[in-house]
Amino acid sequence: MQIIQNRRHFLAGLTTLGAAVLVGAQGASSEEGPLETTTVRFTKSPGICIAPQYVAEELIRAEGFTDFQFVNATAGLASTAMLSRGEVDILIDFGTAFVISIDHGAPIRVLSGVHVGCYELFAHEDIKSVLDLKGKRVGVGQNLGSDAHVFVSAMMTNVGLDPLNDINWVFSEDRPMKLFAEGKIEAFLSFPPEAQELRARNIGHVIVNSILDRPWSQYYCCMLAANATYVEKYPVATKRVVRAILKAADICVSNPERVARLLVDDGYAEQYDYALQSLREIPYARWRENDPEDTIRFFSLRLHEAGMLKSSPQKIIADGTDWRIFNEIKRELKT
Repeated sequence: MQIIQNRRHFLAGLTTLGAAVLVGAQGASSEEGPLETTTVRFTKSPGICIAPQYVAEELIRAEGFTDFQFVNATAGLASTAMLSRGEVDILIDFGTAFVISIDHGAPIRVLSGVHVGCYELFAHEDIKSVLDLKGKRVGVGQNLGSDAHVFVSAMMTNVGLDPLNDINWVFSEDRPMKLFAEGKIEAFLSFPPEAQELRARNIGHVIVNSILDRPWSQYYCCMLAANATYVEKYPVATKRVVRAILKAADICVSNPERVARLLVDDGYAEQYDYALQSLREIPYARWRENDPEDTIRFFSLRLHEAGMLKSSPQKIIADGTDWRIFNEIKRELKT
């Protein structure tokens, strides 16, 4: 019980320190009507870049939720699959993962963007661009369809390469970063805190930085989606959760030190320094600037070209997105 109380106190401290993002919240909530449910469930999985999902707990409770749950990820089942099955209600994941799930008929709705730029494509020194990866070994985890495989395939199609025939994909139970450091592959896609560790160890160099390099820097990598039934049955609850998540993204900008400590203490990150560096580098504040529909359209087109999607971008957007809540919250929180 003491551990839970200490964590609640810590989260409440984050909320207090980020008080600027709370301005006007009560007025907006009072106009929306009562909550249809006081329960919301997220997946519990490691990841620095989805920090707003973990920071948001007290903000969500402040919106009137009394039953806030983190559900442990089911063995062998991706978070988006758990969302599709109704095992969780709302979560942050890669926009590409949502696009593929929607193409497969999953009952989910992408509701907003969260942040730009958490992945970097590392290569050894003789490789200067994505085009130079033709014929090279690229590590992408244990199987086709992994997040790294999907993102790198999108990069291939963007420069005219064929991801099926032009790349030697390397699948292994070993982490791609380990294979890269040992020289067993020429490139791999890093996610926080891998890039921060490689820079500290002076291994390889970055040929695509999704924070800085176009077109990737113009599109969200991580987005927020909900189970379609939850959105339809509980529109007020859905809006309040989305608002809390976006406020939590602002707290990641204003108080990265405390957020990094929370991630380490709760087991979502191992090293405080790398977590803090990641939080400072990821542009969480840009959720106000980018158009989430552009992100879904862009990645749907790239993955369609790569042969990973059957549906057109227009169908993906029509079947699996709803931006009404996001647009309302942008107007409410524009200051």
